[in-house]
Amino acid sequence: MTAAERAERARAADVVCTEAFTSVGCPDVGVALVAVGGYGRQELAPYSDLDLVLVHDAEVAAGEWAGRIWYPLWDSGATIDHAVRSAPEVLDQAEADLKVALGLLDLRHLAGDPNLTLRLRTAILAAWRRDAKQRLPELHELVRDRGRLLGELAHVSVPDIKEATGGLRDATVLKALTATWLVDVPHAELESCRQALLDVRDALHAVAGRATDRVAPEFWGDMAPLLGLPDAAATQLHTRSLGRRITHLSRLTWRRADAIGRRPANSIATRRPQLTSIGNGLAIAYEEVVLDRDAKPATDPLLLLRAAAEAAERDLVLEPSTTARLVAEVPLLTNPWPAEARDLMVRLLASGRGLLPIWETLDETGALDSFLPEWERVRLLPHASVVHRFTVDRHLIETCIEASALIRRVSRPDVLMISALLHDIGKGQATEHCIAGEPIAREIAARMGFDERETALVAALVRWHLLLPETATTRDPEDPMTVGLVTKQINDREELELLAALTEADARATSEKAWTTWRASLIRSLVRRASIELSDNLTFETAARAVAIPGFLREDPHQVAVQVSEEGDGSIVTVLSGDRVGLLADAAAMLALARVSVRAARVWTEDEIGISEWHVDRTGLDATVLRERLEAIVEGRLDPGARLRPADASVLAPIVVVHADASDSATVLEVRAADRPGVVHLVCAALAGLGLTVRSAHVDTLGPQAVDVFYVQEAGAGALDEVRAAQASDAVRTALTGPGGA
Repeated sequence: MTAAERAERARAADVVCTEAFTSVGCPDVGVALVAVGGYGRQELAPYSDLDLVLVHDAEVAAGEWAGRIWYPLWDSGATIDHAVRSAPEVLDQAEADLKVALGLLDLRHLAGDPNLTLRLRTAILAAWRRDAKQRLPELHELVRDRGRLLGELAHVSVPDIKEATGGLRDATVLKALTATWLVDVPHAELESCRQALLDVRDALHAVAGRATDRVAPEFWGDMAPLLGLPDAAATQLHTRSLGRRITHLSRLTWRRADAIGRRPANSIATRRPQLTSIGNGLAIAYEEVVLDRDAKPATDPLLLLRAAAEAAERDLVLEPSTTARLVAEVPLLTNPWPAEARDLMVRLLASGRGLLPIWETLDETGALDSFLPEWERVRLLPHASVVHRFTVDRHLIETCIEASALIRRVSRPDVLMISALLHDIGKGQATEHCIAGEPIAREIAARMGFDERETALVAALVRWHLLLPETATTRDPEDPMTVGLVTKQINDREELELLAALTEADARATSEKAWTTWRASLIRSLVRRASIELSDNLTFETAARAVAIPGFLREDPHQVAVQVSEEGDGSIVTVLSGDRVGLLADAAAMLALARVSVRAARVWTEDEIGISEWHVDRTGLDATVLRERLEAIVEGRLDPGARLRPADASVLAPIVVVHADASDSATVLEVRAADRPGVVHLVCAALAGLGLTVRSAHVDTLGPQAVDVFYVQEAGAGALDEVRAAQASDAVRTALTGPGGA
């Protein structure tokens, strides 16, 4: 099955068509028989139709020959799709019907007046280029509609090698996009994939004995020898790899085409794109994340993950040549990873729909192999169950996308996202995949820098990710033993809430039938009952660190002191002042206004001096500058509220949970919100506005989410009553979302 064989089939068809044209007495001038579509490209599969148009000048009336020409073709046994049109009618139809226009771009002369064919082809291409900017949105919607209907060639269980995303139709559309002169496609790479996929279609026709584009499961093995491959698995991998590559080229090209459409009409293209720096060695050029001019990849092992996370969170393109350069130049991450690398990985996985094209780029450029070599185990691996709509690797990414919408439900979004990525990593092994995946997940989590308990938690979630659905749907929910099946394997409520979120994300990523209302209600009921049996695992207060208190503070506690010490790739900022309502809010505002990201914080009181210790992501901070800013806030000369706004409505709504029984002397508020400058300030300012004090706080940034625990008291008293706790919860929620927020 080769291009030469397809061309030979086309030449044989050309002879039949030319003889038919000649035999019925068609005029030699002003009339032409042309091939369009796949026949125009000389790419006939064994059972392809012949797409033909008999064209005539407007001045030439179609005689009897226009009807008789098709009979010799039918008599030859050919299957034809034919039409008779005047040249103006052809152009009008191309303008009215986008699918017709695409087919005509491959118009090829067969017989008759070659000058007519040349004029028609020139007019069609000129119109296509002239109207391209207006027509591309409609064409893109056609491409998306096909994708929604038929899925992706690389990942659906029964792929359509022509119409599915990444199939032959997309390859043809890419050629049409290139013909607009607006965007370019790596021609050699596209053509190589396209020809190889045409070989697959030829083999499919030969095996099926008819014209078909859908590869039924039983065809893979028979197609293998025709393609020079050893078995069905190799044929699937070969075909899906081609589809994945064409999909990647298609998505990238369409993003660039759409970006061109958004540029001002009077913009002038320049040879050197305008770079907008986003810091840390990265910039944006034409809606693509690229290296900034001062980037030093060879010295920054985090640059690859940082570029990926930024592109995914901003829904931009991760420029492939930039990625390939980073793969070649960026040093490998240490084992274990530094904390920032793990944080970037979690941010990438939790970026929602923006994850998919970025992960695809990382996979296509070989970047995944540099930091997650285990991905090879599941790459393009088909699921054994027909319930799954995707291959294993794509299912894992879809699970991450679904889990990203659930991170407010859990106190450890980092553990949830890594578990979502790895929960089926054991697929394809001889052992049951939950069992096989546990040690693999444990090794990966440890390499990523999770501590012993966190690593065990990831491994447990991978091991038991089918526990809830299997138990809920196969056991009597009223039997006390049913809950025991869960609590026997799950240690505490934190692990249970993570497992519940992973279960839902996994099911939603599998198929619509996997997360029905009935199934969800059974699982949620089981989780509620199991939660009652498990002890709470909320993080409690830890012992305060000894800090030397400056003498001037003991003499005048109204003053403030700021100390800075550097630690690795960040700093520890310690703030001290007389303990008062609002002190923590002011310290948080000081850091937020400096655009410093807080990784963790601890707060306590010693001898009436309020002490807060902030672990931040910046070095080179000036303690004097920070103290002066804090003094300006304390004295009212600087209003942080005017600069620190609630999150916009597009992000996940924050969750505020009251843990009334977590402390005997304070009321514990747990806040889960998007990580951004100002979160701690907004929370503390809201509590201070109610006259409440924060006895201690435990602030953690886990990927894209801040998980902050505040021990709140009435000023000079103890825990809040039920009414005041509700007021505090509402005030914090409003502060983080704005009036009328969720």
